[in-house]
Amino acid sequence: MAIDEDLNNRLRDALADKGGLSEKKMMGGTCFLLNGHMVCGADRTKDGESRFMFRVGKDNHGTAETLPGATPMMQGGRVMSGLFFVAEDDASDDILRDWLDLAVANAMTLKPK
Repeated sequence: MAIDEDLNNRLRDALADKGGLSEKKMMGGTCFLLNGHMVCGADRTKDGESRFMFRVGKDNHGTAETLPGATPMMQGGRVMSGLFFVAEDDASDDILRDWLDLAVANAMTLKPK
């Protein structure tokens, strides 16, 4: 996986009004954290697919499955509850906002680190 600066810039712009935001290189791309908790990230797969990743939390997994472009993250053949990929092609500005709203809401339920 590789860093995708175009997607990172979309996330930076969309999250610009959030206090407590930081960035960290992890999981093969760049992740955005709110008060120390991962909210989202972006990367490019080995096949060249640009995609977003959102941490919406286990309690929001069912809601996230209904959002456009939802692809649950898999690891070792198992679904990682509360983590989703969304391909760049499936993430218009409105859809990106919906995903970010859910991910930010999840992070706000957690104690700052």
